[in-house]
Amino acid sequence: MNSAVKKLAIGLKEYLLMAIGMSCYALGWVACIMPAGGMGGGATGLSMLMNHFFPMISIGTFVFIINATLLLIAGFIIGWKFGIKTVYCIIVLSIAMDLCKWLIPDNILVEYTEGIDANSLLLVILGAVMAGIGVVLCFSQGGSTGGTDIVAMIINKYRTISYGRIVISSDFFIIGSSIFIANNVADGIAMIIYGYIMVGVFGYTVDLIQSGSQQSSQIFIISKHYEQIADAIITEAHRGATVLDGTGWYTKEPSKIVMVVCRKRDASMILKTARKYDPNAFISMGSVMGVYGQGFEALTKI
Repeated sequence: MNSAVKKLAIGLKEYLLMAIGMSCYALGWVACIMPAGGMGGGATGLSMLMNHFFPMISIGTFVFIINATLLLIAGFIIGWKFGIKTVYCIIVLSIAMDLCKWLIPDNILVEYTEGIDANSLLLVILGAVMAGIGVVLCFSQGGSTGGTDIVAMIINKYRTISYGRIVISSDFFIIGSSIFIANNVADGIAMIIYGYIMVGVFGYTVDLIQSGSQQSSQIFIISKHYEQIADAIITEAHRGATVLDGTGWYTKEPSKIVMVVCRKRDASMILKTARKYDPNAFISMGSVMGVYGQGFEALTKI
């Protein structure tokens, strides 16, 4: 296969996965969150609010209008940096929202879960998980769903505010505003609670899938028996080790530090090996993500 065909195949695969991701995201909203009376943030949540006041315009159309408006504003303020993949994901998401709404019978999953306690809550959680999976598929191919991403770019043009704070603030406002479209106060409070649960589960799903498979443990072992420990890690635990120079600043004495980066499942084996040769060793362990190289993720996957 020549390079041009290979490049085309990779490109088609990326756009296909992004389309699947956006369809999964739309399905989570249309089949689960919306029938359960749930609410969410971002452009989709705002579209639900707008659709309540203007029911003649579909939610998918509102998703497209909001994102297109934000893209235009961002383009003139910060430049056209978001790329064709973001535009593609926004268009696919807008079409998928309306397509799912048209293809899926109203309340079909609500009927299936009527015999389960708190079926609406279960549907909101299921929808949030599906939406999270869809977004991760999109992110993994370099795409973006627009919405809050674009708002964050615009705000950061003038003020340095963390992305997480912008997302939380906008979602809090949009979800809180849903009380104005509820039939009564009780329904409005329930919708807000569902919305906050949805945002929490959605964020956790995205973080878990994105970082869970890449997380590894980084272990530092400070011991006078560093040679035995390093040798044992290589020969017994069959893992790599690096010996670093250090200085104990309280005693001003030089020390050696054995550094090990391993999969989380192998961390306990490394700790047992260190304890075997020096029960008094000083050890620190932390989680790291994005470890690349031999034995871990390939650099080509970045």
